[in-house]
Amino acid sequence: MNPGEENRHPFWHELAEEMEKLQGKSQRAREILLGSLNTEIAATPFDVVYQEDRVRLKHYRPGTASAFKTPLLIVYALINRETMLDLQPDRSVIQTFLKNGLEVYMMDWGYPTRKDRFLTIEDHVCGYMNNAVDFIRERHGLDKINLMGICMGGSFCVMYTALFPEKIRNLNTTVTPTNFETDEGLLHVWMRRLDADRMVETYGNIPGDLMNFGFLLLNPARLVIDKYKGLLESINDKQFVENFVRMEKWIFDSPDVPGETFRQFVQDCYRENLLIKSRMRLGSRLVDLRKIEMPLLNIYARHDHLVPPDSSRYLTQAVGSSDVEDVCLDTGHIGIYVSSKTQKEFAPRIIEWLKERDDQ
Repeated sequence: MNPGEENRHPFWHELAEEMEKLQGKSQRAREILLGSLNTEIAATPFDVVYQEDRVRLKHYRPGTASAFKTPLLIVYALINRETMLDLQPDRSVIQTFLKNGLEVYMMDWGYPTRKDRFLTIEDHVCGYMNNAVDFIRERHGLDKINLMGICMGGSFCVMYTALFPEKIRNLNTTVTPTNFETDEGLLHVWMRRLDADRMVETYGNIPGDLMNFGFLLLNPARLVIDKYKGLLESINDKQFVENFVRMEKWIFDSPDVPGETFRQFVQDCYRENLLIKSRMRLGSRLVDLRKIEMPLLNIYARHDHLVPPDSSRYLTQAVGSSDVEDVCLDTGHIGIYVSSKTQKEFAPRIIEWLKERDDQ
């Protein structure tokens, strides 16, 4: 080999090109990370129209003239925050609802403190939720409103509608656990063996950070390693970085869960599966799902690791309504709200379904 010939070998050219690309990518990443990032979440304007203790009722300012006679109340889970539905402007379920003329209210559960430790599911469903529903009914001069529940908030909505069917016109549940006798998801296996009594005695309210850690352990390879690997691979894409930070803000904004509510949910739902059997009680009230005789749209996700399909899809068979519909979307628990593909299907499907029943 002649002197200098090795420098003309394709390998060295390719290596030099890759190093040059890496240098350019690193420079772009540095500019992005040290520059101004738009990572605001929950930017849709709203007014707090009712408040009780830590719980607020948010009313989103209409984006257009109302096209529905009946307003919608959305109830999120006690775990994490309702801001998931308004994570970013181009992927906001709330904004899609508003642009289509739907009047939207949202339960904001706030951040429980030590004095909330002894609040039960009954306090949340028959107290805070019922008071919010009555406020909306009175404000609009209506006997009934539409109700939409998400995850644990969906379970609460099922309980509420069974107890107060005269106040609900249409019920929409999304990724809502109602059947807990399944080994489809690791969470269900863990929760049935969890010593909830000891946890409540130890912590009082269950720390949100502790629950977040448990959720990450359900699939650490995907939820930790793959996630940050994806960030490094796209670190020079400003929009990707902004959306990544928005999601991180939401994930780690985790309120604690009132101790007695946590204990009852584990015992009555995960261990004894009373809800789907119409044997669950809130105080002296029996939650009989056959009392749900209004239209029901039940949406769940095929790849949901927290609320697998078997946990959601039996609800429509347990209620008393003949106007029921199951929709299974090809996504996961969070993707159902933030995936660009699902955004084109999820909210529009709900809007269409509500519109068809708005005059009934």
